[in-house]
Amino acid sequence: MATSHHIGLHRLPGILRSFSHSYPDVELDIRFMDSEVACQLVEQGELEMAIVTLPTDKPEKLQLEHLWTDQLKVVAATDHPLPSDRHVPLDELTAYAAVLPGPTTYTRQILEEAFSRLGLQLTVNMSTNYLETLKMLAETGLGWSVIPHTMLSSELKIIECDMKLTRDLGAVTHRMRTLSNAAKAMLEMASAAAFR
Repeated sequence: MATSHHIGLHRLPGILRSFSHSYPDVELDIRFMDSEVACQLVEQGELEMAIVTLPTDKPEKLQLEHLWTDQLKVVAATDHPLPSDRHVPLDELTAYAAVLPGPTTYTRQILEEAFSRLGLQLTVNMSTNYLETLKMLAETGLGWSVIPHTMLSSELKIIECDMKLTRDLGAVTHRMRTLSNAAKAMLEMASAAAFR
């Protein structure tokens, strides 16, 4: 199976621990990669499943199972000129440079679609696919960013604006392939953990 670094760090540790205790004879092969690459590899049959950010458009060959919803927050360093004590119009937000996920990521697509619907264009200072790196770049004042609420820190302030963004995280499997017993068990544990 594959997962993204963020999900592997923030959502899977308890599930993996339970799985390993329940099925000690199963050898886990976990690959860390971008969600988009993981979905392609499941579609091509090179991976059995992935637990990743779900695609915004549902690929025909893939089965998607929603597990979690990530609330995405617009954030900036505590000393960034964007105010945190009032509502910021999106056109004011675009006047400042952003540090964002890479242009091919599902998270970036969600963000760009929200801005393009309003006829606004983002000014991107830097991009990376690693959310922990984005958080660091925002904390050091290199631009505002969008990160999951689970990653907020005292070094960041939330910028309130007219944009409520979420992304769906979940399991991706191939519609035409039968899952192994181990993969079925992993899916059951992930589903059970998600709905606790």
